[in-house]
Amino acid sequence: MSTEGESAGSQVEGQVDSRVGDRDEPGRAARAGSSWASLRRLGPYLPLRPIGWRLIAAVLSALLATLCGLGIPLVTQRIVDGPIATGDLAALSWLIGGVLALGVGEAGLFYARRRLVSRPASVVEANMRADLYRHLQGLPIAFHDRWQSGQLLSRAVNDLATVRRFLAFALIYLVVNSLALLAGLGVLFALSPLLGLVVLACSTPLVVISYVFETRFKTVARLAQDQDGDLTTTVEESVLGIRVLKAFGRGPELVRRYLVQARQLRGTELRKVRIIAFLWAALVALPELAIAGQLAVGGFAVAGGTLTVGTLVAAVTITSYLVWPMGSIGWLLSETNQAATACDRYWEARDAERTIVDPPRPVALPEPVRGHVRFEGVRFGYPGADREVLRGIDLELRPGETVALVGATGSGKTTLTMLVPRLADVTGGRITVDGVDVRDLRLADLRRVVATAFEEPVLFSASVTENVALGAPGISDDQVHQALRVARADEFVAELPWGAATRIGEQGLSLSGGQRQRLALARAVAGQPAVLVLDDPLSALDVHTEAEVEAALRRVLRGVTALVVAHRPSTVQLADRVAVLVDGRIAAIGTHRDLLATNAAYRHLLATDLSPAELSPAGPSPTELSPAGSGENLETTEVAAQ
Repeated sequence: MSTEGESAGSQVEGQVDSRVGDRDEPGRAARAGSSWASLRRLGPYLPLRPIGWRLIAAVLSALLATLCGLGIPLVTQRIVDGPIATGDLAALSWLIGGVLALGVGEAGLFYARRRLVSRPASVVEANMRADLYRHLQGLPIAFHDRWQSGQLLSRAVNDLATVRRFLAFALIYLVVNSLALLAGLGVLFALSPLLGLVVLACSTPLVVISYVFETRFKTVARLAQDQDGDLTTTVEESVLGIRVLKAFGRGPELVRRYLVQARQLRGTELRKVRIIAFLWAALVALPELAIAGQLAVGGFAVAGGTLTVGTLVAAVTITSYLVWPMGSIGWLLSETNQAATACDRYWEARDAERTIVDPPRPVALPEPVRGHVRFEGVRFGYPGADREVLRGIDLELRPGETVALVGATGSGKTTLTMLVPRLADVTGGRITVDGVDVRDLRLADLRRVVATAFEEPVLFSASVTENVALGAPGISDDQVHQALRVARADEFVAELPWGAATRIGEQGLSLSGGQRQRLALARAVAGQPAVLVLDDPLSALDVHTEAEVEAALRRVLRGVTALVVAHRPSTVQLADRVAVLVDGRIAAIGTHRDLLATNAAYRHLLATDLSPAELSPAGPSPTELSPAGSGENLETTEVAAQ
């Protein structure tokens, strides 16, 4: 082993103690207990029909193939002690035919084993992956905030591939080879108890060695899988953020980070190799030692006339045949341990509690839905935090009213918007829609009524139509085009190469910021929701793009109840009323003009974006509040809303 490899290995050994078992970082702890306790959780995925019987048939096929292989030395004994020893060749052709039949049978049964096991192992992998994906979609946002996407990806792909390989090969041959060892030892004792004892004496240490190395290998295997997840995260983040890395010249730093993680993973893999190498050395040496012992003991017995040559040849041949079952035990145990740690990692994600679920007895909203939203003493604190983010929010959004939410960074604006569609649940108080607590509604019903557009318009690598239809699955193409028109996105979509059928690329980065914002708005209004929650819809836009999106917002907000997180005066001016959020509480509420005249904190929040005339205590005139060329003012908007 090279010095570099030893150094890497020693670094990894130190990491085992510091990282495995650390519950502060999600997914870092290896479960206590044996590998079989972990693997038993696969039981629900292995029903007797149609999967279980195929696995049982595969085990039986492999076992019969092994017995065919063990039968060949017994026929060989008959050949040596019969035709060869006596010179009577009459039965030789039949015995040779028997060897041929056993060989053909062994090959056919191996083929049947592979055919029988390939489908159920793949089905189990697919079902587990589908269940994991479905479960992840139902977990609260707080879970995804804690877990790295690369770790989840590693569990969904690499770990489940390990489980599939275990089911398709290691599990079957762990059973078959163990039975083959017992059957082989039984045949050897039947041929010659003395020769059987020689093999038994050499094979017994295998149990001790396997037990000693099982725990050590499982710990290192778990660390390697975690490090593989870290490496996957780094690659994913560097690919998704390639524009930022290139713009700031941080590529070399990410390369160094990648290389450090790759070396750590390499060191862990080398440690696994050292463990397996020692195990393989023992597992290969012991059977060879058994053969040497048999030749020594058997040779003296043949010379003394207490043992026939055929029996000795058969015993040595059987022992040679058992080299693979004995030698494979170590590798099969290492595969079993890796599968067990893969199961542990899989169930760490699957065991995460789905705290936001449908109520046992859901309540239906009264029809028609008016969109009357109330926050009543709403409190919220993140798990483990010393201080609540929201501490007693009382706010009413009347049907058809637009309320802007203004506050400093960290005041809880985004958190408040997450509570309406139940992306998170309140820890105190309640939120109602038309008098019904949102926790009493089915999630599907709530999110049909409440649509959300986030600060960053996340789009998917799909067509424009598919991205917009995410807001209302099953809507027609005409409804998609209507949503695009409302969001003022129809013109630029029509100019795309294939119109609404154009694939817009991963995260929609082929579009401008304003175009992405408008598509996100179209997605939010596609299902014609009664309540619209917008988290800073004009963030990071230039003046011209802001005017375009603002015009789209005016159409989007018409006739719906809206809660809009706002940082810009132009966004505030779209609202009927403004709520000022300070330190987790509503500090003031009123029209934009009234708050400018009476609330110093509100003037301070907008100080960098308003002119001195607008910041005067008298407040701006209605004409000054309206965007240039819009021909609208707040008073007109309020009257229209009423």
